[in-house]
Amino acid sequence: MDSSRRPNSLPAFPERLRQFQLRVERALEVRLPPVSEPPRILHESMRYATLGGGKRVRASLVYAAGQAVNAPDEALDVPACAVEMIHAYSLVHDDLPCMDDDGLRRGKPTCHKAYDEATALLAGDALQSLAFEILAIDPALALSTAQRLRMTTLLAQAAGSHGMAGGQAIDLASGGKTLTLAQLEDMHLRKTGALIRASVLLGAHAHVEPDSGVLDALERYSHAIGLAFQITDDILDVEGKAETLGKNPGMDYARGKFTYPQLLGLPEAKARARNLHAQALESLAPLGDNGKLLAELAGFVIERHQ
Repeated sequence: MDSSRRPNSLPAFPERLRQFQLRVERALEVRLPPVSEPPRILHESMRYATLGGGKRVRASLVYAAGQAVNAPDEALDVPACAVEMIHAYSLVHDDLPCMDDDGLRRGKPTCHKAYDEATALLAGDALQSLAFEILAIDPALALSTAQRLRMTTLLAQAAGSHGMAGGQAIDLASGGKTLTLAQLEDMHLRKTGALIRASVLLGAHAHVEPDSGVLDALERYSHAIGLAFQITDDILDVEGKAETLGKNPGMDYARGKFTYPQLLGLPEAKARARNLHAQALESLAPLGDNGKLLAELAGFVIERHQ
């Protein structure tokens, strides 16, 4: 018998990832406003943008980091939903004509194509608000007010001008320009890395106060995989296909965006991703066996094909 299927053993990683994806999908279903409630088109567009697609890497990081510190899954549902709502809002806004002007996302028309630009803008706004609302009051997160405030602050910083929004602003201002490696990594630590960091730390804070050594390890881990995730995205924009990516490849080059393959070349960009993967694994040493799932997620980040 395959050891990964022995009774009382944990499922193999692909199955655990699938379980995280299904779990957060169910949790999002019950937390997003129903279409039966007005304003119906807005609620429908919020659900369209959030449900039924995506790798759920950020939610999986919440669950994996939370499990590493023995947080209950019921408590992890709330931050997992919150980061997915923030991620969905950012994609809806990034796809708008005033930003990246994309027509395909997760294998289907982008929100502003399926509805209209005004509805898409409002859907993103409402998803962002809802993410903070559930962190503040969702009863499944049985934590103190101080712990909720800490988690809300973490997510707000990740989404704001020093995080994701700031990274997008730098990205838009950098079109057609040549960046140094330091400038490129600073941009992506904000645009992509900040929400990945928040996902890991929100999972760790969803239970008792984590050990400072564990938090330091998770900080280093999230820094490494945040950059590795973006480098892999840049590589897939060159080598990927629309049917597996769920979006049109080659768009970064078409928009004049500066990417890791442009700066380093494909072989060196791939080597940089592998090096960051090694750094992520090394950072998990203080967690011992509790870090195994996070280690497998790090591998998934750089080996994915979509």
